[in-house]
Amino acid sequence: MTATDKSAEKFERQMNLLAALSDTQQGIRAVDIQQRVPGYNADHDSFRRTFERDKKDLLSLGVPIEVVPGATAEFTAYRVDKSKYELPDPGLESDELAALHLALETVTVGSSPGDMARAMWRLGGVVDAATDDPIGVPIGELTELPSDSSLVPLFRAVTERRVVTFSYESSAGTSQRSVEPWHLDFKRGRWNLTAFDLDRDEQRNFRLDRIRSDVALGELGSQSHAPPSTPTELADPWEFGEGEPVVMSVRFDSEVSEFASQSLSSCPADHGDDGSVVFHVPVTNWPAFRSFVLSFLDHAELLSPPDARSSMIEWLTSIGGGGHG
Repeated sequence: MTATDKSAEKFERQMNLLAALSDTQQGIRAVDIQQRVPGYNADHDSFRRTFERDKKDLLSLGVPIEVVPGATAEFTAYRVDKSKYELPDPGLESDELAALHLALETVTVGSSPGDMARAMWRLGGVVDAATDDPIGVPIGELTELPSDSSLVPLFRAVTERRVVTFSYESSAGTSQRSVEPWHLDFKRGRWNLTAFDLDRDEQRNFRLDRIRSDVALGELGSQSHAPPSTPTELADPWEFGEGEPVVMSVRFDSEVSEFASQSLSSCPADHGDDGSVVFHVPVTNWPAFRSFVLSFLDHAELLSPPDARSSMIEWLTSIGGGGHG
């Protein structure tokens, strides 16, 4: 059995276990789980080991498994209180769930793509829009957004308008910076912070991968400078990463051209009579740029260079052809 087969088998077994635990008020005993839940071994010791691992995995994902004590260990039961686990029904149709599934598989934050697929369980499941059947195993993300230890405190600082301090490495060396964070975004294959630098008394941009210390949070509401209504960047060539760029031309429909221009404003552009815009973008990180283009769905088309366009078509064809049938 391949690693993919084992992963699919484990995923299906744990989904069956979650369904059984959620479908009982009084709880279900381990012996009944072994008999009723598909995927468990008939051997008692083997079942116990697998069951304990599955419980641990579900608990680590935030599933509130409750133990219902019995007179003896044999009568101990388990259950999941739906009111403590399930989100309110957002009313998503099967095609909307499928679109959300694609979005979650398109970009992975950090290195836990399985967590994103599991989040779909709480939104009504991962389904196939054509068959309305559950989709068992993610097809694999198109690209990965790197996580960074500074993200959480900086997001908090932006939301709560806190001043932060950290050690930052620039071309001039490493120095202590005190800033008022305004805006975080992911561009050119990396996370960036737009902030007001208190020591330099002006707006500055910071790359999170150059922060060399923990981010220290100031008092709640300690920022004194109002962020601009539209966050701006320092002039900088549009590149996804480092290295020699390859210029790629992408056409954006009129419906999304204005939004695209917010990210590609520094790139040369050709404007069509129908409102469409073709941007000529220097790219070094192909997977990241491919993911950016795909975020516009059928409103964006990669025109050139020919080898990049062919690679995009072949890649999408392979994903479509390797469905979940």
